[in-house]
Amino acid sequence: MLVRRLALSFAALVAAAVPALVAVGAAPARAAGPSYVALGDSYSSGVGTGTYIDSSSCKRSNYAYPKLVANQKGYALNFQACSGATIPTVTNSQLAALTTATRYVTISVGGNDAGFADVLTECATPFWAGDCDTAIDGAQAFIRDTLPGRLTTLYTSIRSRSPQAKVVVVGYPHVFMGEDCNAATWFSPEEEARLNTTADQLNAKLSAAASARGFSFANPTSRFTGHAVCDDPEWLNGLSNPIAESYHPNKAGHSSGYLPLVSALLN
Repeated sequence: MLVRRLALSFAALVAAAVPALVAVGAAPARAAGPSYVALGDSYSSGVGTGTYIDSSSCKRSNYAYPKLVANQKGYALNFQACSGATIPTVTNSQLAALTTATRYVTISVGGNDAGFADVLTECATPFWAGDCDTAIDGAQAFIRDTLPGRLTTLYTSIRSRSPQAKVVVVGYPHVFMGEDCNAATWFSPEEEARLNTTADQLNAKLSAAASARGFSFANPTSRFTGHAVCDDPEWLNGLSNPIAESYHPNKAGHSSGYLPLVSALLN
């Protein structure tokens, strides 16, 4: 009964921490330089870094890679990325920041659409209390059958609004390395392998859709190898307090993982 309560508590916390939030607009930075718009979800906003610019639910951080890229290159950043964003919320609440004058765009989105937070919640429970395989099967089916069409529509809208912009689609790393070192979760090695495979499938669809529109794709898989949850050093948080920090890149993940990867493509 105690294990079941712990599992349900974890599930409730994760569900509360990763809602499908409507992205809130951000004012453009005033610094001179080419216009750079950062779109997307929590992997772009900076959830996991522990320090945020304001009290909004978007959880934007000065330690997130869009801020680091803008500071490094002298770009004028319009920081739109927001925790919980999906393709519909990016379309409805973030794309308005794009104009014909926009020079650079980054975007990470698709993980929330595939329900990855719910899948993690299901797989974190003991095998007798959850059904990880069914949850993963559902996410993979969505990635295979539904996501490509939605990405095509979204990327077409981005190109239409900013026809001259350099656009970089940013992917998702492997979260796990085959070991679960967190006392309150029950990921098996087999489940971790399937979750990493699901990230690969998601990245493959993101890459294909990006290529079809002439966008670049930043695949973080190899860069984060050796730095997953439970690795030393880890660039991705395991189960954390507060819970919203869990399974997201930390400060090192953004500065050593995403920054050099994305920056090299934004020229």
